[in-house]
Amino acid sequence: MRQDLNAKVNLFLQCLETCDFSRARALCTDRATVWQNDGNGAQGIGESLEQFKVFAADVKSLQYDVIRRFHSSNEVFQQHVLHLNMVGGSFEEVHAVVYFRFEDDLIERIEECIYTMPKAKAP
Repeated sequence: MRQDLNAKVNLFLQCLETCDFSRARALCTDRATVWQNDGNGAQGIGESLEQFKVFAADVKSLQYDVIRRFHSSNEVFQQHVLHLNMVGGSFEEVHAVVYFRFEDDLIERIEECIYTMPKAKAP
């Protein structure tokens, strides 16, 4: 089971990297929710993916670098860095810890605490 959850989280992140939002949505339950530490509370996965889609419009490429990951029977907790190559040529890093809870092999809940690093100039 743990390997399956690991593969599903990897696939979800790959879908975000390639802006395949419909496939990312298909990996979630109908009532999946996302909570972030932005003070806005939880929202539905559809709304969250729409916001990510708007965000990704200014991104040339993005890549998740998973630092560590822990599993239980239906949960995954990970620390990662999201590397962003922006359309204007700048690079950004978003550091995050993310919790995924699964129900019937689909993502049912995502909780994410993020910290955006100050912008760096292109090398």
